[in-house]
Amino acid sequence: MKLTEKKRKNIIEAAIEEFREQGFLGANTTRIAKRAGVSSRTLYNHFESKEELFKAISQIMIERNTAMKPVAYNPDQPLNQQLVDALERYVAVITEAEVMGLNRMVISELLRDLERSRAFFAEMVTHDYPITQLIKDAMEAGALRPAEPEYAASQLLGLVKNFFFWPEFLLGEKLASEGVMQDCVAMFLSHYKTDS
Repeated sequence: MKLTEKKRKNIIEAAIEEFREQGFLGANTTRIAKRAGVSSRTLYNHFESKEELFKAISQIMIERNTAMKPVAYNPDQPLNQQLVDALERYVAVITEAEVMGLNRMVISELLRDLERSRAFFAEMVTHDYPITQLIKDAMEAGALRPAEPEYAASQLLGLVKNFFFWPEFLLGEKLASEGVMQDCVAMFLSHYKTDS
């Protein structure tokens, strides 16, 4: 890693800590530079403002949340098991400790600033959830009824996140989940699965 890349990485890591502790409004670029072990001038060479730093961190959060590769449909495997497997991998990605910390830091700021929230969600809609491809392929194969794959994926993930993301995000704890993922998939399939 080049020295400039290392400095940029250190600045971002320091900013994440600063924003987490102080919030966006209370965060101070001088403290961020000190935490990162760089001068304020170096910080501003990489990021013109605290706003630009926050945007960079938000982008990292989006990338981490969408790090899982899209999942393709396999007509030789039961669809319900494919969905459960893909969702379990997705939940593991979005509840990883570092990702959860980024989510908490960014979302707390989005709740405070409506314009920033709108910009963030405008960026989010340009990224597909990894199971969208699985749902789209299953629809094209006739295993699921035709519908908008992105909409169907959002419905399924709304169910799943209610049990596997939000309790950990809000309470810091995993809820008992025996059979819950299967129930979410069964509910989804009761609406979308074809008779074939």
